[in-house]
Amino acid sequence: MAERVRVREVDDDEGQRLLRIIRRGTGSVVTWRRAQMVLLSAQRMDVVKIAEVTFTSADWVRDLIHNFNADGFASLYPKYKGGRPKTFTLPERREMKKTAKSKPAEHGLPFSTWSLAKLADFLVAEGVVDDISHEGLRVLLREEGVSFQGIKTWKTSRDPDYATKKARVEHLYAIADGEVISEQGEHDVVFCLDEFGPLNLQPHSGRQWAERGGQHKDPGREPRPRRRATYTRPHGVRHLFAAYNLGKDKLYGHIKPKKNRTRFLEFCRYLRSLHPPEIRIAIVLDNFSPHLTTKKDTRVGDWATANNVEFAYTPTNSSWLNRIEAQFTALRYFALDGTDHASHKEQGSMIRRYILWRNRHNTHERLRPVDDVL
Repeated sequence: MAERVRVREVDDDEGQRLLRIIRRGTGSVVTWRRAQMVLLSAQRMDVVKIAEVTFTSADWVRDLIHNFNADGFASLYPKYKGGRPKTFTLPERREMKKTAKSKPAEHGLPFSTWSLAKLADFLVAEGVVDDISHEGLRVLLREEGVSFQGIKTWKTSRDPDYATKKARVEHLYAIADGEVISEQGEHDVVFCLDEFGPLNLQPHSGRQWAERGGQHKDPGREPRPRRRATYTRPHGVRHLFAAYNLGKDKLYGHIKPKKNRTRFLEFCRYLRSLHPPEIRIAIVLDNFSPHLTTKKDTRVGDWATANNVEFAYTPTNSSWLNRIEAQFTALRYFALDGTDHASHKEQGSMIRRYILWRNRHNTHERLRPVDDVL
């Protein structure tokens, strides 16, 4: 039997980067879809299942995974062809990109960063190219996906049980996807749980259709919508406790005034009530303090033991493993973007209505890809 096609091992930093691509509201839809497929494969979802979820062919998913394994994140961005022929050969472009991404000190130069002038002079001096202008070099680097950026901080998981926790979460996903037959005493239902918020009463940025301005605009057109400015927010915040049933592909959510252990257990009791007590339930969640059992408060562990429930925690700083994260992006886009609710009741009603709509249309062939990609 041929080996199953899966994405290569994705480290913590790459997982967070995939999650950022899926979460953000700008950029190419093609990139969103490709990143979603790669992330699902990194979460150990089968190729056929990914194809069903994203409404594409299994062969296309396999090709995408092979391309990502070979070229990394460059394979997620579409390369549209056309226009005049390239001025520089492919080896020259690769060498210029490699040099720009390196540090000048690595080449024995007494400065810490490149400028366009220094980089162009160095490339000519080293014989990489015969000549190149500063503007031509800037355009070439932009085409190659290289820009002048500020250095950011980053962190990776230092969880000593990283491999064990990740393997357990992936095993639960395999059970939910039907790849592994659950044995006696194993879980029949798998939820992914997380909190979304805080939910403020404020105008949210968003996009909508409106008449264009400019030279040929209609003099009688309505003014373009604007966001209301807010200076005080005296109404407090709310928090959404949400869970995603992997087997039924359904989203559940309760809005609470606080995000503490008591409210968390209230929501867990609701999830437990959805299935008979003899059915074992697994809940995948992060290491947020109200989710944990401590020496001073053992309520979470005691409740799980008494109610036939297992809490499967993702490794520290690895929330990208939680499949509910992609659902929050769609929720923010469809229920919050472009809104200005007057009360928490009105905002909560909008969120609950979206969740009901999403659960009713989760098998719609035209609407499902939009919900998954965003």
